[in-house]
Amino acid sequence: MKNPNLMKNQDNGTAGEDACDGEQPYLPFIEAMRPLTGKWKIEIMWALAHKTHRFGELRRALPGITQHMLAQQLRDLETDGLVKRTAHAVVPPRVEYEATEAAYGLKPVFKAFIAWSEQYGPIARRQKAWEEKTMPESWQAAPPA
Repeated sequence: MKNPNLMKNQDNGTAGEDACDGEQPYLPFIEAMRPLTGKWKIEIMWALAHKTHRFGELRRALPGITQHMLAQQLRDLETDGLVKRTAHAVVPPRVEYEATEAAYGLKPVFKAFIAWSEQYGPIARRQKAWEEKTMPESWQAAPPA
C-alpha cells in the first residue's frame, strides 16, 4: 500500500523527495512544522508573542479553549522549546508563560505566512471574487495596447 504522506511518485524511486525542488527529503519540513500543528498552538503562540501570560490570562485570551487543552498544548510547546514556563515561589503559586528566543525566531516565517495569506489566502480569494462580481464590465476589460 502506498503511503499517502509521500509527495512524489513512489514508483520512480523519488518517494520522499521535496515537492518544491525534487532534491531534498521533505521530512525536515514536516518536522519543522510539527511543533505548530497542534490544536490551538498558533493562537497560543500569537498571544505569547505579545506578552507574558499567566495560565488564567491565556485561557481568557483564547475563548473556547478548555483548561485541559491549554495545559496540554503549553506542555507540548514547552517541550518543543517554544514556550518558557516560570513557576514563582510565592503563595499563592504563580506560573507565567512566555515565548522563547526560538519562538521569536519564527517571526519572519509568520510574516511570510501573513504576506502569503494576503495574496492567496481565503480573504484574498473572497475579495477577488467580490470584486469580479461587482466590478463594472468596462473596468474588467483589458486596457488598450
